[in-house]
Amino acid sequence: MPESPSTSPVPPANPAEGAPVSVPAAAPQEIELKLAVDPRHLGRLKTAPVLAGPRAVTKTLRNTYFDTPEGDLAARGVSLRLRHSGAKVLQTLKGPPAGGGMALARSEWEIPAPDGHLVPQAFTDAAAQALLDGVDLRRLGPVFSNEVKRWTRTLPLAAGLAVDVAVDQGVTRAADGREEPIAELELELADGQDRRVLYDLALALHRAVPLRLELRTKAERGYALARGEAAAPKAVKAGPLNFHPDDTVEAALAGVARACLHHMAANEGAVLAGDPSGVHQLRVAVRRLRSALTLFKAILPEAQAATLKTALKGLADAVGPARSWDVFLEELLAPVAAAMPEQESLQALAMAAQGARGRGHTAARAAVSGPGYTELLLTLGRWVDGRCWRDDAPADRLAWLGQPLLPFADAVLTRQRHRAAKRSRHFERLDAPARHGLRIAMKKLRYAVDFFRELYPQKAVRKYLERLSGLQDGLGHLNDVATMDALIRELRADLAAAKDVSPAGWDMGAGLVLGWHAAHMAVGEDALCRAVDDFLDADPFWTPVDHWPHPPS
Repeated sequence: MPESPSTSPVPPANPAEGAPVSVPAAAPQEIELKLAVDPRHLGRLKTAPVLAGPRAVTKTLRNTYFDTPEGDLAARGVSLRLRHSGAKVLQTLKGPPAGGGMALARSEWEIPAPDGHLVPQAFTDAAAQALLDGVDLRRLGPVFSNEVKRWTRTLPLAAGLAVDVAVDQGVTRAADGREEPIAELELELADGQDRRVLYDLALALHRAVPLRLELRTKAERGYALARGEAAAPKAVKAGPLNFHPDDTVEAALAGVARACLHHMAANEGAVLAGDPSGVHQLRVAVRRLRSALTLFKAILPEAQAATLKTALKGLADAVGPARSWDVFLEELLAPVAAAMPEQESLQALAMAAQGARGRGHTAARAAVSGPGYTELLLTLGRWVDGRCWRDDAPADRLAWLGQPLLPFADAVLTRQRHRAAKRSRHFERLDAPARHGLRIAMKKLRYAVDFFRELYPQKAVRKYLERLSGLQDGLGHLNDVATMDALIRELRADLAAAKDVSPAGWDMGAGLVLGWHAAHMAVGEDALCRAVDDFLDADPFWTPVDHWPHPPS
């Protein structure tokens, strides 16, 4: 039996040191796709026709994970475990995920455990030793454990391709006795390197049994349980993208798309929990990915990009009402109610709007919990990890893929700035639809800056972003106010259709909110015009180009 973790200190959630270490490309690697399964569907999953094949094997695995009290391994993204399977005892070392795809790619070493005990010094491979370098191995202790019943089968596919299928059911246990159930499917490449087969199999299984992508490893979930982290999911902002000038255009496309997908998937839990910030971040992730499809259109097959953008727009539309009513209540109604605390019509409006927000969040949860959401993530993951933009692409587009990123980024930023500047002309005379168009152009420019910012001097980037952000805030508020009329009409129609007794005086409160913001926007018009002028006067931090560069011959 594995050692009990009952006396082990729990590593802190945020160690002061320990950025994930890099692993040499030659290190042995596992490539797997992890999906969560409702325990009620495990039987159906194992008997799905697509999994028919050689005889399956079932065995019980008991695992104990080790780390220092400070969590040195967890901070590096490294896991070290002792596994008991019958009379066999193995120790396994895994490196941090590489590449950031939906399919996890990690270095992995598994060797017999001498005398059934953890002996990390037995990992003699140089890449394995690099993961443990600087860690005081004498201070390792058990942190958490899990026990699963594993059902496995290897599926031979096309020539040179095979997938190991594992269905796990069990439990993770922390030192204080808290438990978390495990019910998941792992699809791992056994032979070959084409990750598309993992997604094809996952999509086929998802159409037979509802699945959900699981981006966290068992180790990551176990550490979270051991630390006693709150079960309630939190909204997650987009992380940084660290490109280098000598990266290729294709590497940047894959990196941006993967980051956006992770941003989407990381916020689904917060959306399901009804967190307004989670809804906002999910919409931001979708917008960033749709913008990336536009920014990289020089190398994307047009039909592919159009299909993906349409699918993403469907998700954005489904969660949009929840975000609109969150903004209405928190940013538009709240300041008016604070200025007029005794106004009962505003309280009535708040009651009516809360009902609309509730319906919006119900629709958002339905969109994210439904099978279409998982299918979208798997489809997008297949597109990115499988480099599907190479399929049916004309030669002039393929020629871009291996080109250095910096000239491409210069051209993209120049084009987006030109478009935004063109829409900014005569700003004071622009009507609401034209200002909305300017806001969208500014967003695309901002996303382009975010994607490529690490290629340039950071001081100049920050100065440029200060001007751009101020203008974005002003245009965003302007758009929120401009959409209030539509929200009020929608609210009136919803209340009439429901045939409920409307809160008395809510429509008077709506008039107060509309008038209050109209007056304030008139006052702020001069400041917004100055922000536009500041943006137009800002020097670009990149090297502007006169024309879109031609692809190499």
